[in-house]
Amino acid sequence: MNIRPAKVNDADALARVHVDSWRAAYRGLVPDAHLDGLNYEQRAQRFRESLAAGTGDTYVVEESDELFGFLTLGACRDTDVDPATTGEIWGIYLAPRHWRKGVGRQLCQTAEQMLGSRHYGQAVLWVFEGNAAARRFYEAMGFEADGASKMLSPGAPLKAIRYRKRLQ
Repeated sequence: MNIRPAKVNDADALARVHVDSWRAAYRGLVPDAHLDGLNYEQRAQRFRESLAAGTGDTYVVEESDELFGFLTLGACRDTDVDPATTGEIWGIYLAPRHWRKGVGRQLCQTAEQMLGSRHYGQAVLWVFEGNAAARRFYEAMGFEADGASKMLSPGAPLKAIRYRKRLQ
């Protein structure tokens, strides 16, 4: 398994992972119409634009020339947090057939190491309140809800909870 920086020509594979993981993870939480309306081509174009612009740092995980996951991280984007001292895991996504094989744990640990190497003292991330599996995963990784929440609207208003972890 190899983790490397994403390239613009990874956009199509990133879009497949992102759309497929959203459809599998959020079915029953996010409205079906929103999930069914996710479009590989549109998402790939957004990845191409983001990667070309250098918005955040995206890293892919691949094996035998198959890209099957990614993580994106950077400075914390929240206005109530100092972005000089707090990094953010913007997202970790895996193709559903690679779930529960330890890859997510490895990507999360890699994200923490990368943020720590950039001298961030802590990391935050956001999870939908109703996503019990993701909440258990991040809690097992040592993250704790810090009391902050916000509403996101992927087809309907959903509450997201911020998790925080002190980095070593």
